[in-house]
Parts: sequence; C-alpha cells; structure tokens
Amino acid sequence: MKSTLENISAVSLFVEDLDAAKTFYQQVFGVPVIFEDESSAAVGFANVIVNLLRVENAQELVEPGVVARRDSGSRFQLSIWVDDVDEVCRELHKRGMPSLSGPRDRPWGMRTANFVDPGGHSWEIAQKIASK
Repeated sequence: MKSTLENISAVSLFVEDLDAAKTFYQQVFGVPVIFEDESSAAVGFANVIVNLLRVENAQELVEPGVVARRDSGSRFQLSIWVDDVDEVCRELHKRGMPSLSGPRDRPWGMRTANFVDPGGHSWEIAQKIASK
C-alpha cells in the first residue's frame, strides 16, 4: 500500500472556550460531535475532522513553540466551497453569525464572504464564478 500526503484528515484548532466553540460548530455548520473528552471535542465535516482543543492542552503539541494568543491576529483561514455564497450567508445570519466581509466577487474567479469562530479562526465561504 502506497502512503500519500495529499488528503487532509483532521485540523486541530486551539480554543479558549471549548463549550462555546463546540456549540458554534454544531449550530453554525450543523456538524456532529464525533468524539469528546474534557480537553477536546472533534466535529465531523464530510471529509475532515475539526478537533477543538483547549489552549492549555495544546502546548504539548507544538513544543518547543508556543500557542499564539487569540488577539495575535489572523494565523490562517479555512475555506468551504459552496454553490451559492449569498444563500449560505443569509442562512448564517439567521443563525446569528455576521460576516466580516462580503459577499464580494474576487478577481481570481471566486465570490467570497468571511467570518470568525469564537476562537478567532477565520472561515471563508467561497463560490466559483466566471473570471473577469
């Protein structure tokens, strides 16, 4: 069997408030919790697991580095491709999630909108459109 590194199976996000993060992912994305203990909650998207890990338990994963503070600024962005950005944004607003920017058309052929979760992680909703 050949091993490949082309499929991401899980992403761990370090969070200050595990309960708030778990609730956010369940309510906004409608994804189930597939594993949970006192330090983490893993939610299952179609092709990837997002592991929500308490900041105080994350340090051992990144040593000798440090876990950056939430107010340090954006560190990365996660994207979900959808068929209709405007429709998804309307649904997210109904769920209490305001967008930070967008929806707007980008010169690289995508229509995007951005928002953040309670831990400060940036999310993008993106739709392929005709390039200009």
